[in-house]
Amino acid sequence: MIRTPALAPLVCALSAALSLSACGGSDDPTWPPERAVIAHRGASALRPEHTLAAYQKAIDDGADIIEPDLVITKDGVLVSRHENAIAILNADGSVREATTNVIDRPEFANRKTTKTIDGTAITGWFTEDFTLAELKTLRARERIPAIRPANTAFNDQFPVATLQEIIDLAKAQSVAKGRTIGIEPETKHPTYFQSIGLPLEKPLLATLEKNDWNHRNAPVIVQSFEVTNLKDLSKLTTVRLAQLVSNNGRPYDFVVQGASNTRSYADLVTPAGLKDIATYAYAVAPFKELIIPFVRDAAGVPTGLGQPTEVVKNAQAAGLKVHSWTFRPENSFLPTALKGNPASDPTARGNSVAEIQAYLKTGLNGFFTDDSAVGRLAVDTFKP
Repeated sequence: MIRTPALAPLVCALSAALSLSACGGSDDPTWPPERAVIAHRGASALRPEHTLAAYQKAIDDGADIIEPDLVITKDGVLVSRHENAIAILNADGSVREATTNVIDRPEFANRKTTKTIDGTAITGWFTEDFTLAELKTLRARERIPAIRPANTAFNDQFPVATLQEIIDLAKAQSVAKGRTIGIEPETKHPTYFQSIGLPLEKPLLATLEKNDWNHRNAPVIVQSFEVTNLKDLSKLTTVRLAQLVSNNGRPYDFVVQGASNTRSYADLVTPAGLKDIATYAYAVAPFKELIIPFVRDAAGVPTGLGQPTEVVKNAQAAGLKVHSWTFRPENSFLPTALKGNPASDPTARGNSVAEIQAYLKTGLNGFFTDDSAVGRLAVDTFKP
């Protein structure tokens, strides 16, 4: 076929779309991009988190990767919720947190119970006590309405999303946008779910296999705050893995192991700890203050950004990519120097772009953000 100059762009676009369509974006050698914008629970600053609407908004705003937290239903289907608790009550019966409208559904009142999750007693409603069909009758709600009141306008509009629906969205949008949209699912409370006979790993791998995404070149990174399940997964799949690292405490699987394993999260980001992570994971994802700690005043209020630590340098020397979490645009999550006006308003937006770019200067390979438009702007205007 003779390609005229006028037809060449169309042919290239069509070829790219057909390639993405054929493999779901799984053979893109440029994925994941450097300085990847990872949509933390979707565009959670703009829509109720972990809904298809939140993921779609994040993709429209420039996300490279969308991040679903994975929990499981009574009948073994992986769904995306921040926690397996879809509504949590305080001791006095008031609502502490609700990501669905289950509290307002009298037919599910008897599902309220108290469980111990990772050592903490929680009273509420839990995904593992519902079938998928039952969960699908619920609707999502804004998790932190005091900080994101505008998101409450979307309450009770969107159903709980399955992992399969999220993969379908990523594949369809990869074709529509002409670029690979990946997923970075987090397995939530894996030790707990194993203890009740509903392990997350088997259905996760089965779903990836069904979608031809159970391999190293798939646009998938599986993450966890626990270690044992990632090490086990590394023996079962070549999919990329990421070790999440909190700024305090210990991985819960280490807690369960007792005296035989006394390591903490702090131990994981030592040079020796990072070398160990590199034996089973593609990336390490530390809390952002492990990379650049906040400067705090005498009362403990964060006032600005301090000096970078050696974590990124040491991790990359061990052969790891480094992602970090979580960059949120509201004053509630920013140090004083980056707050917007009025600084006293927790819902006002500050200079999250400047915060992200300070972290990018450390050599960060990707970051989780609640607003992908802000993250995309930070990357696109970044000057190393």
